[in-house]
Amino acid sequence: MTKNVEREIKLRFASKTEAHEAVKSVGAIPLRSKRLQKDALFDWPDERLRQSQCVLRIRQENEDCTLTFKGPPESASMKVREEIESTVGNSSNLVTILERLGLEVWFRYEKYREEFMFDGVIVAIDETPVGTFIELEGEESGIHQIAASLGWSQEDYILDSYRDIFLKESNTKGSGTSDMVFNG
Repeated sequence: MTKNVEREIKLRFASKTEAHEAVKSVGAIPLRSKRLQKDALFDWPDERLRQSQCVLRIRQENEDCTLTFKGPPESASMKVREEIESTVGNSSNLVTILERLGLEVWFRYEKYREEFMFDGVIVAIDETPVGTFIELEGEESGIHQIAASLGWSQEDYILDSYRDIFLKESNTKGSGTSDMVFNG
């Protein structure tokens, strides 16, 4: 099996309009239209995945469902980690299988995502309950090049997961919820 490696960064934008203007300025071409992604993170009660900095995620987009395993992040200028994904036909059956294995959902988060492509890098605009971000995923040199074209430096890169960003926002804004989901 070939090791699949994910390389990514996030950049925070003041608004979705500002993010769209930035994407347009680099000439990225549309790849996938805006859609809601609903993610659920699973772990065993002893938190063995979290303790090893691994992630097991189910992502739902419309009728599509993807199961993803992410290994622990490597030390780098961007988030670099093993990523293994598989499309699954029925999300409720998959949830039931994971629960039968003793796993449980420990965090849910949602975002509206629109994807573009530029020089082999996926440029995603993510509208989340805690703000708007551009996520760049691809080869390291391409990510650095696009970020620089947008006027950002490595010091501006956000390497945190959306959960970590949410927890930091919750601590400063006093959110009363444990999941990062849209109201209503």
